[in-house]
Amino acid sequence: MSDQQRNQRHTQRMQRKKELIDAGVARADKDKGLILINTGNGKGKSSAGFGVVARALGHGMTVAVVQFIKGSFQTGEENFFRRFPDEVEYHVMGEGFTWDTQNRERDIATAMVAWEKAEQLLSNPTIDLVLLDELNIALKMGYIPLDRVLAALRDKPEMQHVVITGRGAKDELVEIADTVTEMREIKHAYKAGIRAQKGVEL
Repeated sequence: MSDQQRNQRHTQRMQRKKELIDAGVARADKDKGLILINTGNGKGKSSAGFGVVARALGHGMTVAVVQFIKGSFQTGEENFFRRFPDEVEYHVMGEGFTWDTQNRERDIATAMVAWEKAEQLLSNPTIDLVLLDELNIALKMGYIPLDRVLAALRDKPEMQHVVITGRGAKDELVEIADTVTEMREIKHAYKAGIRAQKGVEL
C-alpha cells in the first residue's frame, strides 16, 4: 500500500469517527451536577480530584475541599489552594492514616466531624464543586454511615459537582455516581525503596 493510499484511508476513518463523535455530542444535551469517583489501588486518585478543583477555578467556580484521612503532614495541593481563600474553602479534617493513629474510636470521631462539615457543604448551593478526598477510605473502615452519605449526595443542589476519592469505593456509591474511574497500579516507586517525593506525591 502506498503512502497516498494510507493517507486516504486515514482521512476516511477520521471522517467516519468525527461523524460518530459529533452525533454523540449532539445527543448529550443535558446539564446537571455530577458525582465523580476516583477509586482503585493505583496512585493518582487525589491528584485527579485536585486537577478538577483547578479546572473549576479556571472557570470562576467556587470550591470546597474536605480531606478525611490526610492531615498529619502538609501537601503541595494544600499549600497551593490555600492561596485562594475567596474561591476555595479548604478543610483538613484527618489525623493521618489509620495505621498512624491506631485508635478506632478517635478515628471515627474525627471522621464524623469531617462528615458533618461535608454535609454543610453539600447543602450549600453557592458552592459549585465539593472534593471529598479519601471519603472512600472512611466509608470502607466503617467510620461514617453509608446511608447518611448517600442521602446527602441525593439531596445536594442540582448543579453542584462532587468528586470523591479513595480506594474501595462502595458499590452503592458507584451506583449513584455519574462517572467512576478506577486507578490500576502497574508499578510504584515505593516498592523500589524510594520515599514519597515532594511535588509528586506530597
